[in-house]
Amino acid sequence: MLFMAGAMLLVPGIDALAKLLSAQLSPFQITFIRFGLQAAFLGGLLAWSRALAVPLKVVPRLALGGTFVAAAIGFLVWSLSILPLANAIAIFFVEPLILSLLSALFLGERVGWQRLGAVAVGLLGALVVIRPNWAQFGAAALLPLFAAVFYAAQLTVFRSLSGDLSGPRVQAYSAVFATLVLGIALLLGGAAGVDQFAWHPPRGVAWAYLAGIGVLSTISYLLISSALKRTEAGILAPFQYLEIISATLLGYVVFGDFPDLLTWLGTGIILASGLYVFHRERKVARQT
Repeated sequence: MLFMAGAMLLVPGIDALAKLLSAQLSPFQITFIRFGLQAAFLGGLLAWSRALAVPLKVVPRLALGGTFVAAAIGFLVWSLSILPLANAIAIFFVEPLILSLLSALFLGERVGWQRLGAVAVGLLGALVVIRPNWAQFGAAALLPLFAAVFYAAQLTVFRSLSGDLSGPRVQAYSAVFATLVLGIALLLGGAAGVDQFAWHPPRGVAWAYLAGIGVLSTISYLLISSALKRTEAGILAPFQYLEIISATLLGYVVFGDFPDLLTWLGTGIILASGLYVFHRERKVARQT
């Protein structure tokens, strides 16, 4: 639990560095470099342990999951270039609620009326957070919501792979496919003149921020892996909400942003709904 808590407190540091980088680099360029670093690290780790091989039948799902996670992190970084850090993370927290719905639709998982009710309440909480941000930032307030949908979609795909592949191989190949997809998107988007896909050579402090993203990503990955080896995922999942603590702190210290009352209210609704969904999932799992 301490490993997972530590990882979740570190993850907003990656987002804060991405937000700082957005002053120099485009959102999808940052995402491309992030996944490139992740693919190099995890691919090297698997090559060293001679565990790179995967069954051919899972490659299409790995490619689909990689595409989804590329879109998810791309939209999240795009939102961070506009919205305050804690506000973007708060809206993104609807992801576990969306995951519950997608798992029911595509994986046949049982979802009772209690969980559906919690999901509905959580989505209302997201609207509470989005409303003041929409008034200030316009449609950009929806970007973390798009990120949450794509992230939940990739987790749904990877849940379907749990019986075929280990977690490290899933993460490594998803990073490889995400890097490939983002590389193609940068070429096409950059050629079309879309600002979010433009390529800008990193300069000066940008290199330090990129190195920081690589270091924090590696540390958080190792902490999460260590936690999952020792405790079941259902127990660890609620710890992801610790992100709001460091996101709020970093947003205030680094960027001078602090969530308003409506954002806190909506965040509280989302957190309560998500925790209830985790509770119901664990209860159903014990019964079955």
